[in-house]
Amino acid sequence: MYLEHLSLTDFRSYAQVDLTLGPGITVLIGANGLGKTNLVESIGYLSSLSSHRVSHDGPLLRFGTDRALIRAQLVRAEQKVMVEIELNANRANRARINRANPVRARDILGICRTVLFAPEDLALVKGDPGNRRRFLDDLLVVLMPRHAGTRSDYEKVLKQRNALLKSARAQYFSRAGIPESQLATLDVWDQHLAGAAANLLAARLELLGRLRPHMAEAYAQLTDGSKLLRAEYRSDLDDSVATNSPLTHDDGASLVADTDAGEQPVFAGDDLALLDVAELTRRYSAALAASRNRELERGMTQVGPHRDELELLLGQAPARGYASHGESWSIALALRLASFHVLDEDRHVAGNQPILILDDVFAELDVQRRRKLAAMVASAEQVLVTAAVGGDIPPELAGSKIQVIPGGVVTHE
Repeated sequence: MYLEHLSLTDFRSYAQVDLTLGPGITVLIGANGLGKTNLVESIGYLSSLSSHRVSHDGPLLRFGTDRALIRAQLVRAEQKVMVEIELNANRANRARINRANPVRARDILGICRTVLFAPEDLALVKGDPGNRRRFLDDLLVVLMPRHAGTRSDYEKVLKQRNALLKSARAQYFSRAGIPESQLATLDVWDQHLAGAAANLLAARLELLGRLRPHMAEAYAQLTDGSKLLRAEYRSDLDDSVATNSPLTHDDGASLVADTDAGEQPVFAGDDLALLDVAELTRRYSAALAASRNRELERGMTQVGPHRDELELLLGQAPARGYASHGESWSIALALRLASFHVLDEDRHVAGNQPILILDDVFAELDVQRRRKLAAMVASAEQVLVTAAVGGDIPPELAGSKIQVIPGGVVTHE
């Protein structure tokens, strides 16, 4: 798949801009602040309905306007498809496919698949766990659009349950205590949360299983291969795996490694991946019941995927806090390259390889890593690269060049 034409109206700094592209490598060159990232951000938005730079849509609308439009024509094999999304300040966003009647924005998910690496991705390694949870969830939505509903359902239930806990907190500390009717309502929300949490956790763990081999391979290719990159999922249910009846093979042998024998332990996140959604739901229900008093004291949900961690390990040490700056960049790149390969493996339609976007990446890499990264991505169907200085781009990525100027672009043949 490749993007053939992009049109933006009142998006970020652009009142109007039109960009014609082709397969292969395209380099967007321009001084910082002219809008290179705004262009690739809009393409990424079509893929995930979110920005890699901000957490809500407001800043995407050109200042002083209440509506922005992203229109893209994509080519998949011999088929062309037009996708449009209208971002609105005061009402729900709307989308169109091939200029048909408006549909929900969520209905365009899966049409435009992109993998975007940007300087902000350093937070995947150095930032708090929320950055890594969002990485998994955003990729889930691109890979399997139905999980936009999984994610949304969990967030809605969590919000409602937190509101109930907050209102019950004052009564918890009062002499009268919490009315039985309110506790019964909390029981109902516990059931909703347990089910939504189980679905989200199962999806994350399945995705992580697909990512792991690609992460390790990409990191080894970007570096000298002396350190292994691993990822382990830490869940609220880790303790329940240890305290419930042990997971076993069909023959009754325990799946928990015998650490006395000198073997590496199996992490609880891996154990949880062996459970079905029904069992995960049961364990979440038990964990919520066990934490109820603590949650009423604090007025906030203390159990669920919103508290989980994707821990990145370099060798035996956590990458966060121990990886050098160069290692952190390579880890972040490895995560995005792994995403690209997972999406590429998942293709059900010919010509549906994801578009690979490298936003201002090469300025942060030494010459050796630039050449290695270039060699790894040059064969992708479409690669979009942004840079302030043309000299930062390795010769392996020589391709079409587009000059970004104030308010627009100039294409160089």
